[in-house]
Amino acid sequence: MDCASEDSSDNSQRPHSHKDQRVYFVPHRWWKDAQDSMPADSDKKKGIAYASFPGSSYAGPMKIINTIFSSDLAFSLRREEDLQHIRENGEVGVSGRDFALVSGDMWLQALKWHSDSKNVAKDDKGFSATDSDMSDVYPLQLRLSVQRETNSFGVRISKKDNALELFKRACKMFSVDSEMLCIWDYSGQITFFMNDKNQIPVDCQRQSDQEILLELQVYGLSDSIRSKDGKKDEMANFSGNASLKMNGSIDNANSDCTHANSLTFSLGSGEAGSLGLTGLQNLGNTCFMNSSLQCLAHTPKLVDYFLEDYVREINHENPLGMNGEIALAFGDLLRKLWAPGASPVAPRVFKSKLARFAPQFSGFNQHDSQELLAFLLDGLHEDLNRVKCKPYVEVKDGDGRPDEEVADEYWHNHLARNDSVIVDVCQGQYKSTLVCPICRKVSVTFDPFMYLSLPLPSTTMRTMTITVVSDSGDKMSSLSPYTISVPKNGRFEDLTRALSIACSLGIDETLLVAEVYNNCIIRFLEDPTDSLSLIRDADKLVAYRFYKNNADTPLVVFINQQMEEQFVYGKRTLNCKAFGIPVVARLCNVTNGSDLRNLYLKWFHPFQNPIEEALENCAMSKETEVAEMEVTTTSLGSNLNELDTFSDGGMEFYHTDEKGAIKNSKILMNEPLAISGELRLLHVLVCWSEEHIKKYDTQFCSSLPEVFKSGFLAKRSQESVSLYKCLEAFLQEEPLGPEDMWYCPGCKKHRQASKKLDLWRLPEILVIHLKRFQYSRYLKNKLETCVDFPVDNLDLTAYISHVNGESYHYTLYAVSNHYGSMGGGHYTAFVHRGGDQWYDFDDSHVNPISKEKIKSSAAYVLFYRRSFEVST
Repeated sequence: MDCASEDSSDNSQRPHSHKDQRVYFVPHRWWKDAQDSMPADSDKKKGIAYASFPGSSYAGPMKIINTIFSSDLAFSLRREEDLQHIRENGEVGVSGRDFALVSGDMWLQALKWHSDSKNVAKDDKGFSATDSDMSDVYPLQLRLSVQRETNSFGVRISKKDNALELFKRACKMFSVDSEMLCIWDYSGQITFFMNDKNQIPVDCQRQSDQEILLELQVYGLSDSIRSKDGKKDEMANFSGNASLKMNGSIDNANSDCTHANSLTFSLGSGEAGSLGLTGLQNLGNTCFMNSSLQCLAHTPKLVDYFLEDYVREINHENPLGMNGEIALAFGDLLRKLWAPGASPVAPRVFKSKLARFAPQFSGFNQHDSQELLAFLLDGLHEDLNRVKCKPYVEVKDGDGRPDEEVADEYWHNHLARNDSVIVDVCQGQYKSTLVCPICRKVSVTFDPFMYLSLPLPSTTMRTMTITVVSDSGDKMSSLSPYTISVPKNGRFEDLTRALSIACSLGIDETLLVAEVYNNCIIRFLEDPTDSLSLIRDADKLVAYRFYKNNADTPLVVFINQQMEEQFVYGKRTLNCKAFGIPVVARLCNVTNGSDLRNLYLKWFHPFQNPIEEALENCAMSKETEVAEMEVTTTSLGSNLNELDTFSDGGMEFYHTDEKGAIKNSKILMNEPLAISGELRLLHVLVCWSEEHIKKYDTQFCSSLPEVFKSGFLAKRSQESVSLYKCLEAFLQEEPLGPEDMWYCPGCKKHRQASKKLDLWRLPEILVIHLKRFQYSRYLKNKLETCVDFPVDNLDLTAYISHVNGESYHYTLYAVSNHYGSMGGGHYTAFVHRGGDQWYDFDDSHVNPISKEKIKSSAAYVLFYRRSFEVST
């Protein structure tokens, strides 16, 4: 194409010059009307058609090529011989997508035909254009790049070379995908370039990816952009010098150096940031959706993919997909977000498609952004799965083979059924090891993952409070509550191990743990493999401390009841009410009722009220010396016979059931106690009189703490934990829950196996989900723990099991945030746009945010991309 050189800058300001060699870009209909009016005997030039068909296999649709740091609007044009014959004599230019490239002389001739006598001055040499005509001419800088094909070329239009308004106009002309774009060359320059590539000067062939800057004079396509005062934008009146740039240099230009084969658009680093900074309107509690969409809409490889010709990869035959509707809705929404000069987008179409295929997201209730993200990634994968017919693949266990061999086999089997851009970019692989607790069978598998759901360390451990009971003879040490930390998904053996350490259990001692409800023992926790999830936070646990040498001796459980005097309708009645902690002891050297009572009173002795005891002893035996009457709580070595002074009327013993609901035969003090050899557990009901119970501090032994008492109104201090600690908790070995039992091929039974995960293969885009929300049968809670996550350099080298030479360093580029509590929160997104520049996407509002504010307790889902340059 002809370009005016720098030496002709003066002439470039006078497009009416007969020597004007610039190329004009005009609507084809406008040019064709003028050409058809020429006399039949005149020399009419034929145009060569170059077209771009959206969705075609050889020339993709017009697109905006984006990275996080820059944006390129691009399309390819190819010479179309068939189009030339079909449309040569037919209707052209009706759609507004047909343009013509004409020389300066041709433009002046067409302008002469279209203009009236007021706007055109005639003379022998030609005519000149008025200022009103020139107001509709503006220069458009094109970067031309050489391609291998001889019949196709591309063009790049950018903010780097053009003013903002000119770039917006170019996007408006070229970025429409719905119709075919066709450019008819009447100047003959493109044909010259393609046929005479060998004549390009050596200076123009320094690199195969060279770019040449060419200036077109665009006429008749002004969108009449006006400023607030109603005047036309000054950009419409600008006509700059035409110059040639090669690889960033500026040189004088001539037709020999202007070789074109590609039409492309690019943005300079200074102004590229405006593309993609488009908000999403909140349709009613859709902030969760907007947050996830903005993070995906700024994922580099996905942006490039959906702005190109992704439609051809839609799998309409996949029964697991959604007939491509989710992919189409997402792709259309993403293109709107990256359109130049776009205003906040209302994602109604995407929301309707989402509600159709995922009814859980229908309506206008608040939902979880991570749950939407998981569904969307899986849905996009199935819609874009390149595998049309999935082969049957039999899963094989490792059976002692090398991990590398087994991992590659699993990964190849996975790719045989799953092949999409989502798999290419977002999927990794981890190693899963299961060990049977009975036969020790080891099973190793390698499974794919789309994202990592990391527990916060505070959620992997569980705090439990248990009361330890002993017959130490001291009031404070007889009942001692201990708070311990155990694995949340641990077993009962984890509890007894932690409790033994906390209470300094001797090597010759053991613990018997029981659950107490309504002052009765409802069960003993003896199976070490039982899951701790069977213990609720509101339960009350008691651990009884015994010596191991009496392990075969039968146990006796004393259930305490007190007689209460009540008056109902003026009548006096006696009712029994349970109180205190059940007393558990071993029946060592117990032969009659008196021995049983002494065994019971020995445990209650530390809770004796010394004043009441002294008064009672004084009243019962006035002749006894005062020194013999004094009894204190510290007399631990006292003979048990001193306790025999209690009369049977103050305390009675009965045989009963485990709930203490019935009174069977009364146990007499002087009669032998009938204990059969097969008896392992004896339940005894002890009834106290109202007067007798005053002699003991029963209040102290009646209050048992719950396993965990959550402070709903107490404000917790701000916790902070490293992301690496969360990853270590995720990779830590833990037992499976009772609801996730594993079928052991060795035992042929379901077992609560231990599971260990290891990272084996990491994806290019790593999505990390922080498990902030806790759900249980009775409670929903959000953890406000502040996670300290790396922004510039997440180094996972130490956590990868199989190092294959790839980079395991990642850079953060997006964050999905959740503010507030369960059900009443709000979602936003942070997005990185190059350097230290971050933006806050809060529904339709997009504002810059400082890098220091990225880390907060609201961070919920983190988006990392692989970085090949390690930050120092």
